[in-house]
Amino acid sequence: MPARDESGDEALYVLTAVLLTPAQFPSVLGDDYPEACAALGLEPYRNGYGLVLGQDGGGARWTVVTDDVSLVACAIATWDCGMEYALAIDDRTVVASLPGWPLAVAVAAPGVPAPHDPAPDPGLGDASRAPLAPPDAERWGPAQRRLGADEIALQWAVWREQVDSDVTFVSPGEKPHGGVRRVLEEARGYLESPPPPGRIRSAFASGDARTLRADGPGWSLVARTDDIAFVLLDDAPGEVLPVGRGPELPGLLTALDELAVRPL
Repeated sequence: MPARDESGDEALYVLTAVLLTPAQFPSVLGDDYPEACAALGLEPYRNGYGLVLGQDGGGARWTVVTDDVSLVACAIATWDCGMEYALAIDDRTVVASLPGWPLAVAVAAPGVPAPHDPAPDPGLGDASRAPLAPPDAERWGPAQRRLGADEIALQWAVWREQVDSDVTFVSPGEKPHGGVRRVLEEARGYLESPPPPGRIRSAFASGDARTLRADGPGWSLVARTDDIAFVLLDDAPGEVLPVGRGPELPGLLTALDELAVRPL
């Protein structure tokens, strides 16, 4: 799947692509859309971007940023259906070509050297950007916390089965995870002071329910509007804390869903 890099001089062998929009962006990059854009040195353009990950003819990793969001969305939808799509980017839509990949990619382009970071551009000197790289899977931090919440959202039924049906509402301040109180209070605070775009996101679930994702400083929440919620904390490495329905959660989730950014 050939594309072109920013200079248009060398083919890029496209391996995958993701969207970077207020409603859908790689969580590894930040808690919200502006933060994710800042991680890549981009302006938080309202319509968003497409991120195309590939290799050049020498095998070097590149992330090409395009403002042709519809093209990238079409390619992703086609690939998700198991069909081929030759994603070719018009040079005029390229916003930036960034060395490295922000996400782990398990495949490589055939017929070129193994994936590796490109050499620094000597012409840029100290201004040469360090290659993008996925987060370290061996340590726990904000990126891993957000990725964990993404995984729960994708595998909701599996995680839900691990929780007893009579799980009780986690009382704010309940030990040993008093951080849950802070999460619920900060999430409720979003109703009074709406957060940056993408801090709350809503996606389809079964029936009339929605899958809700909310993030804040040091925490992530993933929930179904018709069910319970799960909380992950930076200061509770690897732990997933269930929050039962109780009297408070349903109203909070409904209100957050009304604020959430939704995919078009």
